[in-house]
Amino acid sequence: MERDRLKSGIWIQAQIRLCAIANLATYVVKKGDADAGAIFLRLNALDGTSCIYSQTRDMSGEIAWSQAGGGEPMDDMNAHDYLEKQQKYDPDLWILEIEDPAGKYQFDGAILK
Repeated sequence: MERDRLKSGIWIQAQIRLCAIANLATYVVKKGDADAGAIFLRLNALDGTSCIYSQTRDMSGEIAWSQAGGGEPMDDMNAHDYLEKQQKYDPDLWILEIEDPAGKYQFDGAILK
């Protein structure tokens, strides 16, 4: 069963506020479709590596996250290139970058393996 979905623009705004409360700097790298744009998170470790996650749904329709790069951090250049390719496939996507060297970001869904 499909669950109600929060509009992408509202979800991004909420994450920016939650990250501000947690003292995590955020940047909207790419503004996508306000209603239904796909969402990508770039968690920047500030050590030359980043982890890229895309929002998806699990089997029960709940929000989940899929990590790009086989579950391992990727160097910043590869992360940039990956997101550039995704934008070519879907020009309506959102990219939110979060500076998170201590790994404090709290996902609102499970990380899929």
